[in-house]
Amino acid sequence: MKLSAYLFVAGLIFISCKEKKQTETTDIPVIKTQAELIADQYAAFRLTTDVSRLSEKEKQMIRLMIDAADIMDELFWFQTYGNKDSLLSSLPDERMKPAVILQYGPWDRLDGNKAFIENVGEKPLGANYYPVDMTKDEFEMAQFKDKTDLYTFVRRDASGKLITVPYHKMFEKELKKAADLLIQASELAEDPGLKTYLVLRAEALTSDNYRLSDLAWMDMKNNVVDLVIGPIEHYDDQLYNYKAAYEAYVLVKDVEWSAKLERYRKFLPELQKSLPVDPKYKREKPGLGGDLNAYDAVYYTGDCNAGSKTIAINLPNDEEVQAKKGSRRLQLKNAMRAKFDKIMVPIADVLIDDEQKHLINFEAFFGNTMFHEVAHGLGMNNTINGKGLVRTALNEHASAIEESKADILGLYLVKQLHSKGELQGDLHGYYVTFMAGIFRSIRFGSSSAHGVANMIRFNYFNEAGAFTRDPKSGKYTIHFEKFEKAVTGLTRLILTLQGNGDYTGAGKLIEEKAKTSEELQLDLERLKAFNIPIDIRFEQGIKVLGL
Repeated sequence: MKLSAYLFVAGLIFISCKEKKQTETTDIPVIKTQAELIADQYAAFRLTTDVSRLSEKEKQMIRLMIDAADIMDELFWFQTYGNKDSLLSSLPDERMKPAVILQYGPWDRLDGNKAFIENVGEKPLGANYYPVDMTKDEFEMAQFKDKTDLYTFVRRDASGKLITVPYHKMFEKELKKAADLLIQASELAEDPGLKTYLVLRAEALTSDNYRLSDLAWMDMKNNVVDLVIGPIEHYDDQLYNYKAAYEAYVLVKDVEWSAKLERYRKFLPELQKSLPVDPKYKREKPGLGGDLNAYDAVYYTGDCNAGSKTIAINLPNDEEVQAKKGSRRLQLKNAMRAKFDKIMVPIADVLIDDEQKHLINFEAFFGNTMFHEVAHGLGMNNTINGKGLVRTALNEHASAIEESKADILGLYLVKQLHSKGELQGDLHGYYVTFMAGIFRSIRFGSSSAHGVANMIRFNYFNEAGAFTRDPKSGKYTIHFEKFEKAVTGLTRLILTLQGNGDYTGAGKLIEEKAKTSEELQLDLERLKAFNIPIDIRFEQGIKVLGL
């Protein structure tokens, strides 16, 4: 053979061996850690907005707000877990880090707070708000100042007795820094309402007196940039639902969509009167000072960023502020769109009957979510029989029952407005989209108030014959007449439980209905087999925004 022929053959052998080696290498299965599998359940989504619409001062404000939001993130880490740095530095495998950061700890928030790292134990129901060794009997029998206050940690003194430490004392240095950033932002604010709010919110962070800043936040009408910041929701305290968790959202208003939504605010008194309960359960008047607006969220931190992501906001939670001013309902349109496209549509392909699947649409998803937030402001904040606030009377059941109310009452309101000709689109589209939404939110699990609320609703609807499941295809078909009756029936039940402050009845509803049957669990496993994300994770920050 000629030399060139030898070289040619040798080259073929080399390439063949190289390809074989590559094939053998790529054929080796990659075994992922449990933490990696958890992180894979979240679809990435970039939080952006059209920054060209913003003035230079507004862009500078957003940078300062993001810096303040990062401080809230660190404070929430301490509240929900403890020492973040010691946890991250002790991880046995660096591949666990993304999941730990997503979950703000070593427990999977979308799977009943199960540990995904060995030897960490169960997550305390009271997170880090209470001493780990404290029992409920001890807490309830002990008499000490501000023990049920929203803004206090419960700790032990040198003698072992229970005491409280105010948030603003526990985090004095960090909150002073955050407050200074808000003051700097206020000096850039061109809108007078936003300027006043930022000054008052800075003061609130360092005093734990939030009412004045909440009232000022309610009075803002024309600002394009917005900031929700501080200790707000109570979901993380699963022991008593007393303690508020730090979080922050940096938002940019979608002026065009907001103008479309504003028209619904005037219907609140009429909607309150239309509730399907005895008049004594709807005698409170909803505040009319609130508004309905759509926003692009550009930054999330803390509680709202842990596990499943919030896509709409109804605040403030202060019942006195709500009575005076109402509440603001903020629809986070870009985050909502991400969940619809990446999760809802794929779920419908797997679980919704082919004859009804076409009815699912983003406008219905947006509407259902919006009226969920409207529903939070209807019904009763106070019990009708002297048991005080509904939230206090229902104790640890309060969040799950309130989320159940908001979901089901929100859909009831959709029906009321649609029948008046005030809401466009096919009503059945709202129902089928709502049903697909149940499957989406059930996957949040029993450690989430939203997950529990959706389990209750699924089982109530199932028993009412509101849908059937085809055993061959595993797909669900809604029976619209029975579905509407079930919506009204569950709305009436939950509003009555809240109005009565019925702690026992609320617990019974959760115990009986917040269950996942074997059949439903298999359907949820099918969603996992199709690699449909459970939720989203954000790529966010100044660089993502191009600032």
